[in-house]
Amino acid sequence: MDRLASFGSDPFDKPPCRGCSSYLTEPYVKCAECGPSPFLLCLQCFTKGFEYKKHESDHKYEIMTSDFPVLDPGWTAQEEMALLEAVMDCGFGNWWDVAYQMRSKSRDECESHYMKNFINNPLFSSTLLSLRQIEESRSADGAIPFKPTDDPPRPTFDSVLSRDMAGYMPARADFMEEFDNYAEWDLKDIDFVDDDSDVLHSLKVAVVDIYHSRLKERQRRKKIIRDHGLINLRKFQMLERCYPKEVQELYDVMRRFARVAGPTEHDKFIESHALEFELRREIRRLQEYRKAGIQSFCSAKVYERVKRVREDERRKRTMLCDVLQYIQDGRACQQWLSKQAAIDSGITPVVTTITMSTTGRRSAPPLNLTGLPGTEKLNEREKELCQVVRLVPGAYLEYKQALLSECRRQGGLRLAQARSLIKIDVNKTRKIYDFLIREGCINKA
Repeated sequence: MDRLASFGSDPFDKPPCRGCSSYLTEPYVKCAECGPSPFLLCLQCFTKGFEYKKHESDHKYEIMTSDFPVLDPGWTAQEEMALLEAVMDCGFGNWWDVAYQMRSKSRDECESHYMKNFINNPLFSSTLLSLRQIEESRSADGAIPFKPTDDPPRPTFDSVLSRDMAGYMPARADFMEEFDNYAEWDLKDIDFVDDDSDVLHSLKVAVVDIYHSRLKERQRRKKIIRDHGLINLRKFQMLERCYPKEVQELYDVMRRFARVAGPTEHDKFIESHALEFELRREIRRLQEYRKAGIQSFCSAKVYERVKRVREDERRKRTMLCDVLQYIQDGRACQQWLSKQAAIDSGITPVVTTITMSTTGRRSAPPLNLTGLPGTEKLNEREKELCQVVRLVPGAYLEYKQALLSECRRQGGLRLAQARSLIKIDVNKTRKIYDFLIREGCINKA
């Protein structure tokens, strides 16, 4: 099999001819006396008797070709290499794609030959068994983060699940795009030859060392992602939402330290802080009971029930005070009653000017739009709306365009979606939303 190391279906994988620097195609000649790096010549340069430095035309030589059988009389060495490369590219079991890439063999021939010579071959199976035993002995003490499944998920390219999994392919246990994905580009043109100077040779070795360090960083990041279960983003977010808000904020801050701790240690750290938060909240509740003079858990239950009733009564009194403030103004009371009737009947209330706010203070006077940019682009009803909600015309036009675009894209728009798009006072957002609904500019989802 050592003879096959230099053979491949791609001519760009072999060093160029030392005579004419052209890419070598089989058959070609290899000098048996020059070394340690191979001295290769094409047939044209060999027939001309090309000589270079220590190489002379009367040296012993070898004819390099892959047109000979290795494992099966019907399969040449070049076809064996092409089969292995096709299985590596297409994946084990995709025999239709392997045969299409081979072109010279059928699907059944590729499958039967690979299974016979590379899977069920006693020589290879004993070698793989020994390697597997060595690997199991190395990882016997370590934890196994994942168990293989019979049929792992295979999300389609650019699907929502594929984007959530960052392009991870579970069937191949690899990512579609690796970290530092173009690290190999720095090595594609490097070739170690005998006539390199010491400085150039050291420079090439340094580039290879840098490449190795980049590969180590790539493997380190993949190990962190797999060990901490970060591939399934939605499941990770659902687990994070199980914690209280304060613990979620801590979780987000401490996530950057997960790389220096193992998954078990990191989870124990977060769980311990979640437990500490629960204990502190329970201590505050017990301190409140002690301050109120409660000495038994039975009395604590009564206290909690009475506390809820008291808070409900407080909310009702606040609402009654708001209603009484409207009653003091006849016109505002009429508008408030009309609005509540419209809300109860499921009709969107009309935007009108209310002289008294819900806090008891007089509403601000209408905004004067004279001279403001964008006023000429508004109709009379839009001008009245901007005066009521005290919104400059330029900002109103931007908000209107954003709501119209989202409505066209979604086929409808809800008030909650409008509030997420427009980051202003929620009451102003509701008035703008209701106005656009009434004018027929947008429709409800």
